[in-house]
Amino acid sequence: MARLSVCVFCGARPGAQPAYAAMADATGRMLAEFGARLVYGAGDMGIMGAVSAAAQEAGGETLGVIPGHLVPRERGGRVPHGQLVTETMHERKKVMFMNSDVTLLLPGGAGSLDEVFEVLTWRQIGLHDKPIVILNGLGFWTPLLDLVDHVIAEGFADASLRDMLTVCDDVEAVKTTLERLASS
Repeated sequence: MARLSVCVFCGARPGAQPAYAAMADATGRMLAEFGARLVYGAGDMGIMGAVSAAAQEAGGETLGVIPGHLVPRERGGRVPHGQLVTETMHERKKVMFMNSDVTLLLPGGAGSLDEVFEVLTWRQIGLHDKPIVILNGLGFWTPLLDLVDHVIAEGFADASLRDMLTVCDDVEAVKTTLERLASS
């Protein structure tokens, strides 16, 4: 089984429901137990911090990527396996993407939307064919998926756009998806 590096885009806030942190914790532990390297935004806050803390506590390898201007704000302290400091947010996104085999979206805000849509756009125009997985726990991303379907229905994207997204309802389904990807 090939070892995967998984880029996780998610919130630097905890969200309104404790279940988001639990989902992040379960994701970090699953990635470590699976043997995948977590590539993330290097912050210690919100569910981003929960994913990385869980992965590290479970013995997983992590690579944190953070722009210099966010170091004081997001701390970036818990990164025993490596931390890269970039100049800009755009560079952060690119470095995270380039150091991963799979993109995984957990609940988050505007930053997470920006990150996943850029990666999706790059795939749509043929710049890569890396998998994009959406963890839709608690139905968090259902409105986003509805919007993608609306964009397709209104003729602004081909139906293949939806096929570029693998939607998983729980962490166990993400693990199954990663197992399939690692064996292919």
